[in-house]
Amino acid sequence: MATTAPVHPVDEVPPARQLAAFGLQHVLAMYAGAVAVPLIVGGAMKLPPADLAYLITADLLICGVATLIQCVGFWRFGVRLPIMQGCTFAAVSPMVLIGTTGGGLPAIYGSVIVAGLAIVLLAPVFGRLLRFFPPLVTGTVILIIGLSLLPVAGNWAAGGAGSADFGEPKNIALAAFVLAVVLGVQRFAPALLSRIAVLIGIAVGLAVAVPFGFTDFGGVEDADWLGISTPFHFGAPTFEASAIISMLVVALVTMTETTGDLIAVGEMTGRKVEPRSLSDGLRADGLSTVLGGVFNTFPYTAYAQNVGLVGMTRVRSRWVVATSGGILVLLGLLPKLGAVVAAIPAPVLGGAGLVMFGTVAASGLRTLAEVDFKGNHQLTVVAVSVAVGMLPVGVPTVYEKFPDWFQTVMNSGISAGCVTAIVLNLLFNHLPAKGGSGLAESDGSAGGGVEEAGGEKSREETV
Repeated sequence: MATTAPVHPVDEVPPARQLAAFGLQHVLAMYAGAVAVPLIVGGAMKLPPADLAYLITADLLICGVATLIQCVGFWRFGVRLPIMQGCTFAAVSPMVLIGTTGGGLPAIYGSVIVAGLAIVLLAPVFGRLLRFFPPLVTGTVILIIGLSLLPVAGNWAAGGAGSADFGEPKNIALAAFVLAVVLGVQRFAPALLSRIAVLIGIAVGLAVAVPFGFTDFGGVEDADWLGISTPFHFGAPTFEASAIISMLVVALVTMTETTGDLIAVGEMTGRKVEPRSLSDGLRADGLSTVLGGVFNTFPYTAYAQNVGLVGMTRVRSRWVVATSGGILVLLGLLPKLGAVVAAIPAPVLGGAGLVMFGTVAASGLRTLAEVDFKGNHQLTVVAVSVAVGMLPVGVPTVYEKFPDWFQTVMNSGISAGCVTAIVLNLLFNHLPAKGGSGLAESDGSAGGGVEEAGGEKSREETV
């Protein structure tokens, strides 16, 4: 009798109740970031409230569609891993510049469509670059992703950047309470509940926040029941050379960031990303970005916030995140539901974010534990890459006097650290050493050998 091959955890389909709970947890983890980009861009362009609301619902709809493409996949589109998609922050400054200097939204959307097509075409090229991401580089990049997200959680915990009561002790106390609930559920609750610790923490935090006046649901009443996004709502796209060039630089940055995120999720789930699957994931990014330009929203990329949630909960099913995509589509079609989620106060998200984003950084350290640091320059690669990656995070204005294209690349700590790690790995581990012998034969290949020998054990421990 023939035996069926075991289903990989990534492909397992949990029961419907678990799908809904796990999927909602992912949505809550990324919602604030997802709506931030249209709010910032629309606010800078001084759009009326009705147009801002339209941008948000369009964004949520395409977030959901993009997540479904990435998780479920079709043909050569989609990495088929638990990856949430959302608007990239790397595009915010260029889009604000394009939108406020005469081009308006049509010029933004024209450049976004071109950038999306470029990502689709460049995806196979990036796929072949995977050999330049040994554990030394991937571990460093994952560590930088986690560290660069921690200030986001800190701002949430303090009340949300720009809020009138930013830093008030009551905000920090609420965030600490949510963090304590998440940790308590993880430590003492049954296995099933521990996997939705973040969702429970947010729900309990919201229940406490409402009577203490942290939030109100007044916006829910004002929101429409139905919102339909139609192509080119703000007019036909225009294609301006300067706007397209700046958005192509953004495309390269987002491809670099997405590569790091896909590799991180591959490590956490035990399904290592290969050149073909990386190309498929990047191609899905490109298609989603084209859809963004058509349906009145912005470029899309993998969301690092949710990478931490995968590592923390150990729920590896891509169908969980596909369910999240379905929930986002609903939120995009039903603005009133989106208003309910938007009413969750920032400190509640901050408490959950601290443990999620810290988990990403810790996963990077675990990957680096596979690397041999004795008698070589590997520590220098990690040290300088983390330093360069953290520079714009700690000092956001450090590059403000540089050209726009340079700021687009280097103001993202993830892309700056990733590029630095790749270059330093090539310098120390692949270029010929004195006397003509390549360091790649000793240090560089040793890193790969550690991955082959210890990678499977590490992945088993991860999951």
